[in-house]
Amino acid sequence: MSGDPSSHPDPAAPVTSEHTRPLWPLPPGIDEEALKRLRHDLRTPLNQIIGYTEMLIETAAEGGSTTLAEDLQHLHASGSQILALLNEGLAQWKVEAGKVDLIALRRSLLGPLNGVLGYRDLCEETARALGLAETVADLEKVALASRNLRKMLEQESFAERYHLGTPLPMTGGSVPPVPVAGGSRNPAGDSGSTPSPVTGHLLIVDDEPLNREMLVRRLNRMGFTAVGAENGLVALDVITRESFDLVLLDILMPVMDGFQTLERLKSDEKLKHIPVIMLTALDEVSATVRCIEAGAEDYVPKPFNPVILRARIGASLEKKRLRDQERAHLAEIQAERAKSERLLLNILPKAIGDRLKGGEETIVDAVPNATVMFADIVNFTGIAAELSPAKTVARLNEIFSDFDLLVEGMGVEKIKTIGDSYMVVGGVPLPVPDHAVRCADMALAMLEVMAVFNQRNNVNWQIRIGMHTGPLVAGIIGSKKFAYDLWGDTVNIASRLESHGEAGVIQVSQATAELLKPHFILEPRGAVELKHRGQMTAFRLVSRK
Repeated sequence: MSGDPSSHPDPAAPVTSEHTRPLWPLPPGIDEEALKRLRHDLRTPLNQIIGYTEMLIETAAEGGSTTLAEDLQHLHASGSQILALLNEGLAQWKVEAGKVDLIALRRSLLGPLNGVLGYRDLCEETARALGLAETVADLEKVALASRNLRKMLEQESFAERYHLGTPLPMTGGSVPPVPVAGGSRNPAGDSGSTPSPVTGHLLIVDDEPLNREMLVRRLNRMGFTAVGAENGLVALDVITRESFDLVLLDILMPVMDGFQTLERLKSDEKLKHIPVIMLTALDEVSATVRCIEAGAEDYVPKPFNPVILRARIGASLEKKRLRDQERAHLAEIQAERAKSERLLLNILPKAIGDRLKGGEETIVDAVPNATVMFADIVNFTGIAAELSPAKTVARLNEIFSDFDLLVEGMGVEKIKTIGDSYMVVGGVPLPVPDHAVRCADMALAMLEVMAVFNQRNNVNWQIRIGMHTGPLVAGIIGSKKFAYDLWGDTVNIASRLESHGEAGVIQVSQATAELLKPHFILEPRGAVELKHRGQMTAFRLVSRK
């Protein structure tokens, strides 16, 4: 037996809605230390409540008082629920992610705290009747701890004690949670059963003040946090400022009735996920059906049966929790899918990625005509020897990142980088008639990128570029770490035109030059000796005409 909250496991699922709007985000000045103090101070009375209750449960079990033991178990459960809510609301991951919602935390703690106070009073009543003076004394300590906890949750103390900025606002039209009177045997309401473990922030919309106040108080006694609104127009205004888990909506109201309010809620993308239970008279069956068809979750007939009321609210909140989880899971799946799409596009051309997703397992294409371009940094080995590895990689990344931006705008496809070599193709994987022109524009732009890079870094790095046009084969290689690559004589010739070129020169084959002559200025270079290829006629690409 221990009063240490660490011995009581947190619930797996949060009790507040995943779609709770942050009504009071943490002010810029707040730090983690303030939240640590808050967590510590709130746990102190909880330790006292849970610890004394555990000792009292043992004593009651030894004394054989069944009624007292049952009420003490409920008292302990309410204290444990507060602890779980506190641990969830101030969890470290929420602090680090900036998702601590102090209004939601305060609101969620008040409901089960009512259960603590109510069951404590019931336990004291039974203990006095049985003449258990020591038990009464311990229950007085539980009462003191409960009052201390409630005082901490008061708006001025909660905000000012921890320098959390503006005091927490009380919601308009709300009725503070009502503690259970000591003489009542039913802290959950007048249904005769135990409080519902389900909690939530509820909005009651009813134009009759007494109906509204009665329902708000009853729901607060059940462990919910409820506020009221006198018509649909006021309700919609409140919902835009606060986050609610469920709306109980009367049908016949002035200004804006239940039908109109329901229609507005369900037509709003931000609000349509909030479940709505209609409050109906027994002779409003057709109107109730109309509301259900319009999107209402359920209905509760007037006058209210507390058991039915709590059961239908609990069922609606549970369904909302499951739907919220489903939406969160779908959002995670979509995010992961988008991430996979981005990774796939970083590895493969989009057209090839689409074919793989479409079910193709082997992709090999014979391309009748395409233009391949290689670019290589001159004397990169010597440059790298003079720089640190980190600086070498950083500068190479700077250049290639600028080249990548050019690829996106030029309509060509980057195939790969090999060390300091950069390979591009035009007309693959999607054929285009101007593939040579696109590669030529890309090559000229790459020379401009190098000029800007040299000026920015006060260096004189140069690149060689080679281009050739002809048939090739393109496809996927590998089964796990797969890659899209090109093969054929066209690729080899383009590579050798680059490696046998000069610094700052774009050297193109005659086949490529024939396609570029109408649009570009070229200079003949005569016959160029290529390794393993012999002599080939080459041209220098100078500029656009």
